[in-house]
Amino acid sequence: MKKTTGLAALAALCAIASPAAAKPKAARADARAPFSAQDLVTLPRLGGAAVSGDGTMAVYPVTETDPASFKRSTALFVRSLADAKAMPRRIDLGGTASSPAFGDDGWLYFLSDRGEGGSDQVWRARISADGSAADVSQVTALKAAVAGFALSPDATRIAVWGDVGRECAGFGCDPDGSTHLPGPGTGRLYDASTGFVRHWDQWETPGVYGRTFAFPLVGGKATGDGVPLDGPAGKGALVGDTPTKPFGGGEDVAWAANGHGLFFAARKADADEPRSTNIDLWFNDLSGRAPVNLTQANEGTDTLPAPSPDGKWLAYAAMARPGYEADKLTVMLRELATGKVRALTTDWDRSAGSLAWTPDSRWIVATAGDVLDTPVFRIDPVTGKVEKLDLMAGNEAHIGDVVPLSGGDLVFTRNSIGAPNELYLSKNWGQATPLTDAATSIMGKRAPIVTRRFSFRGANGDTVWGQITKLDGKKGPMPAILYVHGGPQGSFDDSWSSRWNPRVVASQGYAVVSVDFHGSTGYGQAFTDSITNDWGGKPLEDLQKGFAAAVALDGQIDGDNACAMGASYGGYMMNWIAGRWPDKFKCLVQHDGVFDARAMAYETEELWFDTWEHGGKTYFEDPAAYEKWNPVNYVDNWKTPMLVITSEKDFRIPYTQGLAAFTALQMKGVPGQLLVFPDENHWVLKGKNSLQWHKTVFDWLDRWLKPAQTSGK
Repeated sequence: MKKTTGLAALAALCAIASPAAAKPKAARADARAPFSAQDLVTLPRLGGAAVSGDGTMAVYPVTETDPASFKRSTALFVRSLADAKAMPRRIDLGGTASSPAFGDDGWLYFLSDRGEGGSDQVWRARISADGSAADVSQVTALKAAVAGFALSPDATRIAVWGDVGRECAGFGCDPDGSTHLPGPGTGRLYDASTGFVRHWDQWETPGVYGRTFAFPLVGGKATGDGVPLDGPAGKGALVGDTPTKPFGGGEDVAWAANGHGLFFAARKADADEPRSTNIDLWFNDLSGRAPVNLTQANEGTDTLPAPSPDGKWLAYAAMARPGYEADKLTVMLRELATGKVRALTTDWDRSAGSLAWTPDSRWIVATAGDVLDTPVFRIDPVTGKVEKLDLMAGNEAHIGDVVPLSGGDLVFTRNSIGAPNELYLSKNWGQATPLTDAATSIMGKRAPIVTRRFSFRGANGDTVWGQITKLDGKKGPMPAILYVHGGPQGSFDDSWSSRWNPRVVASQGYAVVSVDFHGSTGYGQAFTDSITNDWGGKPLEDLQKGFAAAVALDGQIDGDNACAMGASYGGYMMNWIAGRWPDKFKCLVQHDGVFDARAMAYETEELWFDTWEHGGKTYFEDPAAYEKWNPVNYVDNWKTPMLVITSEKDFRIPYTQGLAAFTALQMKGVPGQLLVFPDENHWVLKGKNSLQWHKTVFDWLDRWLKPAQTSGK
């Protein structure tokens, strides 16, 4: 069983390829300040790298937060890959810069809002490994803001995307996006024949979609009106978002190897959209004609288009079951010359999270969740054989943003519970070495934590995994926190989070116990499927057995002095625990959790999710399936003090669910608090709001678990 600890210092990072530093002496650990919420909010955040065509330079973004105003800004850094001893350099581009990408022409392209009008547009510059930049110039000057872009392999074309009216022939037009405002008042008018009314955290604007246009590049400038990938407007035209919303990005758009067309993902936006997971892959040959649907035969999700550099193949990931957003993502391979498709990874019981080809088209490189880790896998496109790569000393933890280079080299980011993203380089598929120190030295100045993995026999006798995170070197018993992840098809794996972060909670003196209950990802599709129509069954049994196993394993955990907390499905579980396990915890923290399954069925936006989770039928078709695991039915048992947190822009689990739970506490006379954010969605993202969230949560936990320390407050 492996251990991971927080980084002690930059020297530790340079000595080994894992953010698991050697265990520091207890005296030093005691002398260092614990990692705080202020640290979490202001810590530099490193993103994925762009690598120059010759493989000699990597450019990556780092987002920094002002510790006083909490205003965030992103800067680009360059790091030589040819010199192992080189230090990263900040690139002075004379203004804002994000989303870097190297063109085959040697230029660095990026997004910036420095131009006239202040909207994000594409720019480019010549850069060197020493951080110097020259010939900074604007590439696009479009009516709509550019949300992202992709360069053709030969850098003679560029695809850009953003919110544009479907009737617009170009990238933005006048008027654009006012059809839902009929006047004379401020009311928005929606028709039942259209799709989403609101999605994630935004009210929809009928007629406006995420659209992608391709432009020729002439002398470093995007020219002409551009070719819309969704084709001409009119009867029978493709209407939908590319990239897909709300979370799609550059992984949804890919140039053909010869630069003469684009593959892209889109789901049709019609009356069925809120009930459909049928994302398809399309191809547009830039002739001006309508795009071709390449995956029409599959009614489930098709995603992650990845054409091979030699132009022969299109790899992508596909789900087989319509309406199920957490189905297995099998890697598929399409022969572009013939259109023949075959499933490559039918026998690999993991779900691909990203796909990329090596430059010689010999291998497909993928990431996938795998028992608390997210490693890198190498897939043979001929045989379909999958091999897990050992790139890190210790645990793989969470690897992402993988860029394959020639010779089996890989550039990627890696984070863990102990530390956030840093950039790494693996040579010839071997153990990786660190390239950056965006946050490592900062983390080394904070008291370290230790994370221990454990397994136990859960529901049905199945093996279930969990983790214990606590301050390293702290003596004596520790109050416990049961941490319950969302999804529910997700994982509290060995990864960093800027929101639900085990390290910052453990740094308050708590032992944080997380359990990957039935329904979690990374353990095979059958394990993931097992939560369907069983939200309060096997998962609760796993949490009960897992918490007991952690207490038995680690004598420092005070299982009788414990609180539980969770968000989304984890918030649902807090409401369920309040009614079905009411005698165990001294307090609960419920964030954006389902309180009433009946109301949720009619209030949420992505209807496919709630329908699938309750056996495939709507509430009015099978009310018993929803009521079986409905927390509102057990409010009579509520007696555990609860902090309820919700946000007014959360359209996934609307804030009325939180208000109802708080009302139940009041009606029952149970101690409770309600924290409402008017400007957040399902997640708390703003710096000051995050600080308030953590202060409120920590005060609540301390009130019930450390009463002797808080009685004088």
